[in-house]
Amino acid sequence: MFPKFDEGTYVVGVEELQRELMPRHVAVIMDGNRRWAKRAGLLTSQGHEAGAKRLIEFSELCFKLGIHTVSAFAFSTENWGRHKIEVKCLMSLIQHYLKSKIQYFQREETRVSVIGNLTKIPESLLRTVQEIEEATRSYKKKHLILAIDYSGRLDILRACKSIVKKSEKGLIREEDVDEALIERELLTNCTEFPSPDLLIRTSGEQRISNFFLWQLAYTELFFSPVLWPDFDKDKLLEALVSYQRRERRFGCRV
Repeated sequence: MFPKFDEGTYVVGVEELQRELMPRHVAVIMDGNRRWAKRAGLLTSQGHEAGAKRLIEFSELCFKLGIHTVSAFAFSTENWGRHKIEVKCLMSLIQHYLKSKIQYFQREETRVSVIGNLTKIPESLLRTVQEIEEATRSYKKKHLILAIDYSGRLDILRACKSIVKKSEKGLIREEDVDEALIERELLTNCTEFPSPDLLIRTSGEQRISNFFLWQLAYTELFFSPVLWPDFDKDKLLEALVSYQRRERRFGCRV
C-alpha cells in the first residue's frame, strides 16, 4: 500500500523530503467524514468508518517516514452535542478499532495513548482504552495519541488546578511555576514530543477548534481542502513538502 523509502532522501515527484527535516510530531484534525458520506450517498456511520480506516493508513505512513508521534483529534468535548445516535456510533467505532487493532499495534511496536476527559465515555470503551494502553506502554519508537472528549481549554484549566493543589500542599513554590512545569501537567505529558511540529486539518476549515491550544504555539499549520477519508498518501506527502519548505523561527527574527 505504501512506497518503500531509503534511509536518506525521499523523492515526491520533483520535490524532496529529507529525513533530518521530518517533523517529530504530526497532529491531525480529521474533518469531513460526514460530508464525505453525504457526497457518496452513504450513511454518516459509514463516513466515520472510512475516516477510522484512513487514520490507520495515515499513522502507518507517518511512522514509516520516521515521524515519531501522531496525535489525532478523534472526539472533542463539543461533539457530545451531536445527535445521540451519531455519538453512540462514534463511541462504538472507536472501541471496535482499538479492540481489533491491539495485536496490530503490538506487532508494529507502536505505543497507543488516549487523552481527554475519560469519565463520560462508555465503561466498555474505557476498559478497552486501559487494555490497549497497558499492552503497548513499553514501546518507544512510535506513538499514536488519540484525543477523546478532549478540550484544549479544559486541558489548560486542569493543569492549573493541579498546580494550585500541589502548591497548597507545599509541593511546589511560586518560583517553580514556569512553562516546563505547565507542560508536565498537560495531558500531552505522555509523549516525548508534546508540542506538534505540524498540524494538518482537512476539509477546508481553517481553525484549530479547541485542540492543543497550549501545544500549538509554534506549530506549522497545513489546511487541506480534501475531506479526511480522501486524505491519502499523496496528500500527506504534499503537507510534508510544504512543512519542509518553511523556515521555523519560533517567534524570533533571523
